[in-house]
Amino acid sequence: MSVLLLNATYEPLSIVSIRRAIVLLLKEKAEVLEATENFLRAQDVAIPVPLVIRMVYYVRIPHSTMLPLSRRTVMARDQYTCQYCGAAPVKADLTIDHVLPRSRGGVTEWENVVVACRSCNQKKGNRTPKEALMQIKRPPHRPRYVALAFMGEPTHREVWRKYLY
Repeated sequence: MSVLLLNATYEPLSIVSIRRAIVLLLKEKAEVLEATENFLRAQDVAIPVPLVIRMVYYVRIPHSTMLPLSRRTVMARDQYTCQYCGAAPVKADLTIDHVLPRSRGGVTEWENVVVACRSCNQKKGNRTPKEALMQIKRPPHRPRYVALAFMGEPTHREVWRKYLY
């Protein structure tokens, strides 16, 4: 079981094990924001099983750490959802689309790539979204948090969604 760890400013820091989360809670370095109805019990203490915890003090994140641009990180940024039609097919049916096609001078950078389903990618073809009369749901951007890289598959808890996106 995993726990989402947030900074004092509610920015995602990472995903930690339940054991690490309990240690942070017992040392009073973190507080529980979301928990299950179950409890972990010891002789003198009962702690709700955490789903989301928040650091009590701000942890400085080095912003010089750049998240690498890869298929996996673009998929995670776009929540495994086609940015043209909003569909969320299986991962194998998703592609990476260049908003401005490479054949027309587009480069592979965070601000020019989005996730698209196969049919939308074929429909758009070698055109810009405007030329293809298609609209992007969320404009592409460089992710702000390195924690995005830890998310992997979109199987994380629904409770985490409001803190991640």
